[in-house]
Amino acid sequence: MRQPKHFDKIRDFYRTHRRMPSHSEIAGVAGLSSKGTTYKLVNRLVKLGLVERDETGRLLPGRRFHSVTLLGTVEAGWPSPAEEELLDTMTLDEFLVQRPGSTYMLRVQGDSMVDAGIMPGDMVLVERGVEESDGDIVIAEVDGEWTMKYFRKRGGKVYLEAANRNYKPIFPEQELKVAAVVRAVVRKY
Repeated sequence: MRQPKHFDKIRDFYRTHRRMPSHSEIAGVAGLSSKGTTYKLVNRLVKLGLVERDETGRLLPGRRFHSVTLLGTVEAGWPSPAEEELLDTMTLDEFLVQRPGSTYMLRVQGDSMVDAGIMPGDMVLVERGVEESDGDIVIAEVDGEWTMKYFRKRGGKVYLEAANRNYKPIFPEQELKVAAVVRAVVRKY
């Protein structure tokens, strides 16, 4: 799905002003001279899911407003010839979040999960209300302390395991409650 020509200008307005532009402001940023052309552009944006209208007719960001272009693939092994190919657009929410009401992010502090590729300062996207499985990375409360570790079940025993040899497994003395399962790691370079 190709975005309309003026959509990036509308999205830039939203990021700058923290609100959607009015129809006259859309005409201004897009360089449109007629109300009819602006109206057609807005209707096209609504049809594509880029913007929505509330019950009063005001514009709101649509489900695809923050979408990012999926351009193709890149070889992470041996170099190979590559061509840009517009595959689609998607939002990070569409890609990462299945249950928005049960999903939240946490900032990582500490180095106990570095061998799993989770570094201090990363953000983890976690989902609560799902059943944890052996090997899942979880957010858990163990004996009153919160941590993020691998969830393990061995021989009827449940424990938490770090992804760093400097940390020993954590066996609960009283209680282990899993609050959420880690679904993704986000790192900004």
